[in-house]
Amino acid sequence: MTVNSSAGRGALQPALLGGRRVAVVHEWFGATGGSEAVFLAIADLLPQAQRLVLWTDEGVPADELRLRQSWLARTPLKQSKALSLPAMPLVWRTLTSEKFDVVVSSSHAFAHTVKLGDPKRTRHLSYIHSPARYVWSPDFDGRGSHPLLTVPRRVLQQADLRLSRHVHAYAANSREVQSRIKRFWKRDAEVINPPVDVDYFGAAPESQRHQSRDYLLGIGRWIPYKNFDLIIAIADAANLPLVLAGSGPEEERLRRLAAAARVEVTFEVRPDRERLRELYWGARALLFPAHEDFGMIPVEAQACGTPVVGLARGGLLETVRDGVTGFLVDSLDPGRYADAVHRAGELSPEPIRAHAAAFSSDRFAERMTHWIDDLAGGTW
Repeated sequence: MTVNSSAGRGALQPALLGGRRVAVVHEWFGATGGSEAVFLAIADLLPQAQRLVLWTDEGVPADELRLRQSWLARTPLKQSKALSLPAMPLVWRTLTSEKFDVVVSSSHAFAHTVKLGDPKRTRHLSYIHSPARYVWSPDFDGRGSHPLLTVPRRVLQQADLRLSRHVHAYAANSREVQSRIKRFWKRDAEVINPPVDVDYFGAAPESQRHQSRDYLLGIGRWIPYKNFDLIIAIADAANLPLVLAGSGPEEERLRRLAAAARVEVTFEVRPDRERLRELYWGARALLFPAHEDFGMIPVEAQACGTPVVGLARGGLLETVRDGVTGFLVDSLDPGRYADAVHRAGELSPEPIRAHAAAFSSDRFAERMTHWIDDLAGGTW
């Protein structure tokens, strides 16, 4: 998926936080990604807010998006998220000398620890994509799981807890993340699912709506925990062609696996939104055998009437109605997924598209507006 700003859409009325100094905060800002899309959606709701990030990746129009980068952006640490991780808590405490009345952070690492004012006078709200996986649950994707990182990981866990005590309220992007916040941080959180541009993906031109749906589709970052190697094995077991769309460090390995597969595997590197929509509408099913926090890609697929065949874990338990909008498999056995793929053709696209509408950008704007208003719109 690609990041798009919908500036002004669903913006809060100026009177809601009128006259107050507001900041919205995010981690590093990549060119693509679900968390960046959420950050921009929050920023659109608060057009008067300053937008603060650790750094922006190459190709991000920082000036156009009004992104202010931290001093970390001027150091070599910007080149490595792993090396910069221990410095992040310090960066968030030395980000700026300015003080704000309301701070809304978008966090999947340490952005929620930012402190831009005395908690007695500053309202700190945080939207959590996940407590940092490589700190709290490295078993999900392997990052931070090396035995030599055990002690540093514990130190970062203690820092994470200590430096986030000032946060007044949390929102979680899914019930999965809500449960992690409770388990790791012992804090409650309101679930507000992230915005998905279901209107765009559902509004394909007529030429894209009548494709043959004769291939399987895998979309996302080509990194280990996304299980694209398993996606290739599933397509092989189902004896159906496969299209892999995305990019990432696993590309070379995946191409070797694809070359050994019995079915045709096509790679689409960094397709734009229009091409992604076309791919969704042409696929028999989206394969998504990964444990995700929420997962916007399965919702985008469903907005196109495309069923999802995925792992019965994490966010898919919220976004996929088993047997109605797709099939959830409690296994990593390619054969089990292949069976579900062949049944997916029996599902009607209309209920699939209707289900996706519950995760629209407008729905997110409405719920976030109420959350911010309830917690920071009055006096405290």
